Amino acid sequence: MKKEPKLKKVVEGANDLSLGLSMVVAVLLGIGLGIGMEKLFGNRWFFWLGVFWGVSAAILNVYKAYKKQKKELDKLANDPKYVGRKFDDSDEEDDF
Repeated sequence: MKKEPKLKKVVEGANDLSLGLSMVVAVLLGIGLGIGMEKLFGNRWFFWLGVFWGVSAAILNVYKAYKKQKKELDKLANDPKYVGRKFDDSDEEDDF
């Protein structure tokens, strides 16, 4: 059996938590790029182009994180341990 590194779960957790930070950084970099281009070229619409690029990059980060999580969940769904089980969404506690 292959031994996993001790800090693997910590690194994976930090990677998952970094999604929010990467969204903020993407938007701030886009705004910074827009401000720089506005000062360089003198057109106000470069600022809004930078904002658009930043927001687009943040959305792309969320999409990539979604695809990665979906891939991991699909792998888990195909695990022989869980293949025969059906999800029961009924809530027994609400039955009075």
